[in-house]
Amino acid sequence: MSGTEIHRPDPGAEYFFEEGCFILETWNRADDPEVSIARARVAPGTATRLHRLAATTERYLILHGSGRIALDDGTDQDVGPGDLVRIPAGTPQRIANTGMDDLIFLAICTPRFRPEIYQDIDPAPRD
Repeated sequence: MSGTEIHRPDPGAEYFFEEGCFILETWNRADDPEVSIARARVAPGTATRLHRLAATTERYLILHGSGRIALDDGTDQDVGPGDLVRIPAGTPQRIANTGMDDLIFLAICTPRFRPEIYQDIDPAPRD
């Protein structure tokens, strides 16, 4: 990778991921393995599945809506616009939308997200 780039993701490329949220990949490239950035969208009244990322630290930067994140100490914490949640590699995580609007946040992964690092650890069966 060389030079300055401006990347504009296509909103039509948003997809539903097995975690239980909609994802729009903003930046996730093999030639920039240090980071990926995705816009995540969790519908009202829903939550992501309990999961963890192997060897990848994730940060949630909340942009819109309100939610509750399950912390690794067994407690929950409310989050809203402007909050940043740092989730160390291998840490169980889940976020629920507690509001009436979509919960939208940036999921920033270091190193970059790859599907094979996603580990579903939710005891509930998949829908």
